[in-house]
Amino acid sequence: MSVFTGAGVAIVTPFHEDFSINYEAFAELIEYQIANSTDAIIVMGTTGESATTSIEEHIEAIRFCVKTVNGRVPVVAGTGSNATDTAIHLSVEAEKCGADGLLIVSPYYNKATQNGLYQHFKKIADSVKLPIILYNVPSRTGCNILPETVVRLCTEVENIVGVKEASGNISQITKLFALAEGRVDVYSGNDDQIVPILALGGKGVISVLSNVAPKQTHDICQLYFDGKTAESAALQLKAIPLVDALFCEVNPIPVKKGVALMGIEAGPLRMPLSEIEPAHEEMLKKAMTEFGCEIKA
Repeated sequence: MSVFTGAGVAIVTPFHEDFSINYEAFAELIEYQIANSTDAIIVMGTTGESATTSIEEHIEAIRFCVKTVNGRVPVVAGTGSNATDTAIHLSVEAEKCGADGLLIVSPYYNKATQNGLYQHFKKIADSVKLPIILYNVPSRTGCNILPETVVRLCTEVENIVGVKEASGNISQITKLFALAEGRVDVYSGNDDQIVPILALGGKGVISVLSNVAPKQTHDICQLYFDGKTAESAALQLKAIPLVDALFCEVNPIPVKKGVALMGIEAGPLRMPLSEIEPAHEEMLKKAMTEFGCEIKA
């Protein structure tokens, strides 16, 4: 059984001005997501600025999210690292916190061979019972999990069940589906490829867009599942200007500003990320307005 189907939000982590986690705003954002049909919450991923949180903060953010969600939707915890032992520690702690699944990114900077990737993910999976979604995002990690490796992991390791595919390479993703023969739950990792991946047999999306447009992103998936493919595709295409605006600078710079524009105190970005350029903020505001997002700030 899939960890979730539909649109899971790769949720931002709000900070206070002193860069500590703003749990009051975090709770507000979680409630907003659930009220607007988000199908799952993915906490402490790239969009959540996990790369600049301490291990203690990382675990506490997962614990808080699980407690706040309280079983209303699945919570998937980002627990990846380029150090296998660190990823194991985070994964074990996330399981203790009550997460429903794990999202584990490929090792970054030191990278790995395909065999090294297999051993890395298998060792993490062997340390927990939770279902694991691999995360393939070579543009950020410099490491591509090839389709053959994804299928091998999902076939040979019981609790590795799927992949968030953010390579952007639709030919590679098509090959993955062909090799998988239904054994891999595939989630789009790019908001401009939701419908193409659903059409190949995907389970949904792990979405940046959902932070500011949770209902619309859910609807893209649900319309497709309901057989209303033309309506789903039309909504996907309507979202493209906003998706472009959300990635006009490196994620999560624009989306965190987008959350603030909705009136939720997202707070500053931790360095080395910097605040959005004024011209890009105006472009984002325009795209959000045109897509029906509520602007309060």
